[in-house]
Amino acid sequence: MCTYPAGSIRGTWNRPECHLQALATVQDDGNVSRCYSTGHLRVTTPNEDWYLTVTAKRNRLSTASDLSRQLSSATGTTVSSQTVYRRLGHIGLYARRPVTCVPLTATHCRLRLTWSREHAFWTPQQWSCVMLSDESRFSLQSDSRRTLIWREPGTRYHQENLIERHRYGGAGWLV
Repeated sequence: MCTYPAGSIRGTWNRPECHLQALATVQDDGNVSRCYSTGHLRVTTPNEDWYLTVTAKRNRLSTASDLSRQLSSATGTTVSSQTVYRRLGHIGLYARRPVTCVPLTATHCRLRLTWSREHAFWTPQQWSCVMLSDESRFSLQSDSRRTLIWREPGTRYHQENLIERHRYGGAGWLV
């Protein structure tokens, strides 16, 4: 507990109060301890941070707003989505775009291998007879590229962080 008010220290040391804010924490025995803080209090407890982590790992596609609502309904603590980002960032979870992949069956793999073996030794003249087209696909879904997941650094290709998409599996235009 602080025993010296800031005004008495300012008078004793003849310094501006802002420079002597640390001296206001000196106790009677001469030890310095922090007894007053002007910073913001931490809104969440360590248990609530743990709850956010577990919830984000169980449902990696949940947004920060979803996690904030879930925390509020579970514990009664209301936090902003920015606070959720910060808490999960301190723990090591970051919102990143997931890797999308096309799931291949054994038949797909066998057909691709057969095709590559048939065309492995083609000459440039044979390839010149093939017409290759550039295809662009435009999605009609508004947020198709904005899906984010919560994951740790270095875990991009882990199975739980992959989203499997079937080719042309949604509404869209192929040009």
